[in-house]
Amino acid sequence: MREFIVEADGGSRGNPGPAGYGAVVSDAATGGTLREAAEYIGVATNNVAEYRGLLAGLRAAHELDPAATVHVRMDSKLVIEQMSGRWKIKHPDMKPLAADAARIFPPGRVTYEWIPRERNKHADRLANEAMDAGARGEQWSASTSTAELDTSAGSVAPQGPPGDAAAGAAKAREALATGRAASVTPTGSDPEAGPPSPVPPSVGATEQRGGEGASAGTGADSAKTDSDARAARADADVRAAREDADARAAKDVADTRAAKAVATPGWAPADMGAPATFVLLRHGETPLTPQKRFSGSGGTDPSLSDIGRDQAERAAALLARRGTIQAIVSSPLARTRETAGIIAARLGLDVSVDDGLRETDFGAWEGLTFAEVRERHPDDLNAWLASPDAEPTGGGESFTATATRIAATRDKLIAAYTGRTVLLVTHVTPIKTFVRLALGAPPESLFRMELSAASMSVVAYYADGNASVRLLNDTSHLR
Repeated sequence: MREFIVEADGGSRGNPGPAGYGAVVSDAATGGTLREAAEYIGVATNNVAEYRGLLAGLRAAHELDPAATVHVRMDSKLVIEQMSGRWKIKHPDMKPLAADAARIFPPGRVTYEWIPRERNKHADRLANEAMDAGARGEQWSASTSTAELDTSAGSVAPQGPPGDAAAGAAKAREALATGRAASVTPTGSDPEAGPPSPVPPSVGATEQRGGEGASAGTGADSAKTDSDARAARADADVRAAREDADARAAKDVADTRAAKAVATPGWAPADMGAPATFVLLRHGETPLTPQKRFSGSGGTDPSLSDIGRDQAERAAALLARRGTIQAIVSSPLARTRETAGIIAARLGLDVSVDDGLRETDFGAWEGLTFAEVRERHPDDLNAWLASPDAEPTGGGESFTATATRIAATRDKLIAAYTGRTVLLVTHVTPIKTFVRLALGAPPESLFRMELSAASMSVVAYYADGNASVRLLNDTSHLR
């Protein structure tokens, strides 16, 4: 029984916006590309385009051999998890597409695997070519693809290191000389490969097809030009093959060194597996936010303002464009649950609530400005600013207690979401604490960070206990 690999992708420039998909079918045994498909589909969302790419890949594989088994690889967590049956399909636009995909091959003959975006470059390129063609008012065709041509005529280029450069060039010369260059299949299977060598302007379209259908009356001059052009292309093939071989050799050396590397404090080994990645989103504005009033877990529990709801919608649009969120966990407070609900509706996900993500309890300071607290409780405020162990007036929660709670919540969530990207919708102090603990920074660093409403930060946690932090505190896209 034959086995195929289907790699598919889709994209939307606007989400929804002008969209297209790309799909590649390759032979699992040889890695050779068997079929490419791409199409501009008009205005659609990223997820719809990704499903359309999956459909095209499965249909192409079925046309090649309806009795084959298929392994699908995509960088869309949503499609992979839904088609694997682990996530529910709620969006009305995606339910029929998923149902169509499930009917192409019998159950059990198709398996699914998520891969990082950088390993899905072939399908991604085809999707972008389709969108570019749509922008020109055209449809994608294989003849306009920028795929690398196989240097051995008439064969499909397998994945893996290239053969001897001179031998490849000799085959290319032979193919061109005998007019068989038209049977070369564009593969694009090597993401590091560049575009094919350009044909000199002196070589016409008919000459690119090995002279088939060439106009009558060509003499010695045109024959010499044709010969020179073929020689130039062959030389370019030699250079490209050598450069590709050098690049692969350098990569092999780097990979070997990385595999032998010993982890030292602050650095992860070469391959720690996929981390648990937490996208930390502060809730949108409430009526208290622009007034800069203490608003913790012991106050009035305000809802979002109109501005806050708009910020949540814009955050949802941003996250939908990125397409990386696989789960959403929220603080139990109203402003975070409302923010999370708006985003979940856009992404087609459910929201889990974790009490560990709640804001610090500011006791008697709830609802007051900093100036009002200094006026009414100066000694307590000074103690609070001087020590993480100090509690706000009236039995509030100290920063030390908050850090203990956040560390326990972090460990629980890492265990639950290893290898996945999770949106945590929470508050200022918890987000600062996540970042502080990841960086190993002292408690006083909490007073040196600023987090705007609806801003995002990212912490990735690896298997060895190390973490990396990305700060994305620019909310200009949310205003």
